[in-house]
Amino acid sequence: MVSVGVLGASGYAGVELLRLAAGHPDFEVVYATADAAAGTLAADVHPSLAAAYPGLRFARYDAADAAGLDVVFTALPSGTTRSVVPELLPKVGRVVDLAADFRLRDPSLYPRWYGWEHTAPELLDEAVLGIPELYRAEIRQARLVAAAGCYVTAAALALAPLVRAQAVEATGIIVDAASGTSGAGRGLKQSTSFGTVYEDFTAYGLLDHRHTPEMEQAVGGSVLFTPHLAPMARGILATCYARPRGDVDALGILRRAYQDEPFIVVSERSPSTKATRGANTAHLTTRLDPRTGWLIVLCALDNLVKGASGQAVQCANVALGLPEVAGLPTVGVAP
Repeated sequence: MVSVGVLGASGYAGVELLRLAAGHPDFEVVYATADAAAGTLAADVHPSLAAAYPGLRFARYDAADAAGLDVVFTALPSGTTRSVVPELLPKVGRVVDLAADFRLRDPSLYPRWYGWEHTAPELLDEAVLGIPELYRAEIRQARLVAAAGCYVTAAALALAPLVRAQAVEATGIIVDAASGTSGAGRGLKQSTSFGTVYEDFTAYGLLDHRHTPEMEQAVGGSVLFTPHLAPMARGILATCYARPRGDVDALGILRRAYQDEPFIVVSERSPSTKATRGANTAHLTTRLDPRTGWLIVLCALDNLVKGASGQAVQCANVALGLPEVAGLPTVGVAP
């Protein structure tokens, strides 16, 4: 069995990691932290975990307690893992970080987009961006994987194959994406409360959303990104616009790029967030508008699964040499 630790296990990404680990044939969760809920049964914080983890208690984080684990998932807020990962990495087999702290290669981007200086810039060159469909070979060799976030994953899966094939212009790309409220985390916020979100749809982070440079790095071009908050708990729908270079069979390029990928569905159907709910899948399609000359690429995924915890487990499977599909559902929950 693979010994697993989950830091930040009481948050939305953390509970999703525990859910997926419970169904994984090779994972055994032996350490789960939640400093604010230390000593509390996981089932009391998240009753959905009661059948799988009747005796699991959240602990307070101590790097010494994680020593010897095969893999540790750090589901902590961005800005915190830059100090946690350097002390953790020498003590465990692999670290898969769900925060943004090790996604960007250029440390100078962190003060501009996140408002803090990176305290472990030496690890940025070692960290591998965690989108297996795009960086599988690098993830196989990685000690530290920086799992890409939900917006970045949706945009990169939609656009990176087209940019790499030089089928679209790498400049002037537009990404409009809508997310459910769980993307903002479990903490109480006025902006994501039921009374605020219900029957509302709003754009935010105009021109300066912090995931923009990560998106540009993964897509391979310059991106104008506008995120939106939708009145749903889970899901991402990204609508991406790019200028094609000549007569392009974009759907064919995507189908060839992902033909052997178990978690990517490319079809003529317009993607639906509910079709991906609870699954580690991304659904893609594309259209060329001859009237305006724009190519549209759409991607839907579950922001907590393929956009966070499921992708982290997928990365761990690759890094540990396990079957990549182990413990990961491909069928969404419906209705």
